[in-house]
Amino acid sequence: MGRQFARIEPAHRAFIERQKIFFVASAPPKGRINVSPKGLSSFRVLGETDVAYLDCTGSGSETRAHLVASDDKRLTIMFCAFEGDPVILRLYGQGRSLMRGTPEYGDLAPEFEDMAGARQIVRLSVDLVQTSCGMGVPLFDYRQERGSLVRYWTAQSVNNLRKYWGLKNMKSIDGLPTGFVPDSMAPPG
Repeated sequence: MGRQFARIEPAHRAFIERQKIFFVASAPPKGRINVSPKGLSSFRVLGETDVAYLDCTGSGSETRAHLVASDDKRLTIMFCAFEGDPVILRLYGQGRSLMRGTPEYGDLAPEFEDMAGARQIVRLSVDLVQTSCGMGVPLFDYRQERGSLVRYWTAQSVNNLRKYWGLKNMKSIDGLPTGFVPDSMAPPG
C-alpha cells in the first residue's frame, strides 16, 4: 500500500543511502518525457526536503533542458530496492540545475566527491515523498560501479570536455536549449 509523506523521514534517508542506483524523470511543457538512470554514489540527502545529485557529462542533457524550459521545474527521483524488502520510494518536487563554475555549484560541491566530467549539480526541493511496496521489482545483486565514464573523462583534456559539451549538451532531443555555456563552465579538477 502506498503512503505519502511531507518530508524525508529518517527511515527514508537510510533507505536512500543504501541504494546504488536511482532514476530521474523530467518533462518539458511539450515533448518527450525523459527517465535517466544514475549511480556513481552521486546522490546526497541534504535535509528533510532537500536533495541533490552530481551529474556527470553524458550523451545528452534532457533534465537540464526540461528544467530550463518549464515554469514549474517538475522533477521526480525514484529509488527501488533490488535486494531485501520490496520498496519503491519517489521524491517529487521542483528541480534546479546548478552549473559547474557558478557560485551555487561551488557552495554545494563539497558535499560530493569531485568526478571528472561533472557538469552540474541537480537539486530537488522535495514537496512529496511517496513509498509503495515494490513487490514487482526483481531482485538483483550489486557487483560494482562501472568506472568507465569517470575513466573516460579523466583521460580527456579540458578542451575535449568543453568541445563535447558544445557538441552534445547544448540541446535536448526535442531541440530545447540547455543553456550550457561550455567556455564559461569551470573544468573539473
